[in-house]
Amino acid sequence: MNRNRFLYFILIVITIVSGLASRHFANILPQWVQLYLGDALWALMVFLLFGFFLHRKSSRLIAIAALVFSYCIEISQLYHAPWVDAIRATTLGGLVLGFGFLWSDLVCYTLGVGFGFLIESAYLKLITSRKV
Repeated sequence: MNRNRFLYFILIVITIVSGLASRHFANILPQWVQLYLGDALWALMVFLLFGFFLHRKSSRLIAIAALVFSYCIEISQLYHAPWVDAIRATTLGGLVLGFGFLWSDLVCYTLGVGFGFLIESAYLKLITSRKV
């Protein structure tokens, strides 16, 4: 496995822009999109980032690493020391660390990483079948 880093960079940028747009245009989107799409896209971005940096590792390892990272970030939201809440109060800190623990976010993260894993697996099968 050797992922195309340029392609992953482009996918990361598209995912970030889509996630920010889902927050910016929340008032015109259906409520379920407002509530859940941003979190799923965040986890997809994490999957893509792990794929970018660990470009020679298996899709399964990338998915597991992205899920563990995402779950750890969500669980960290149960901790509210002044120093970490000060980081969360910044725009970037809030986007990365979030604010409050929600079980539904774990489901969104699983769906976002799962989507990335399935698309990557299908893409790899397509490429492999064309080389034969």
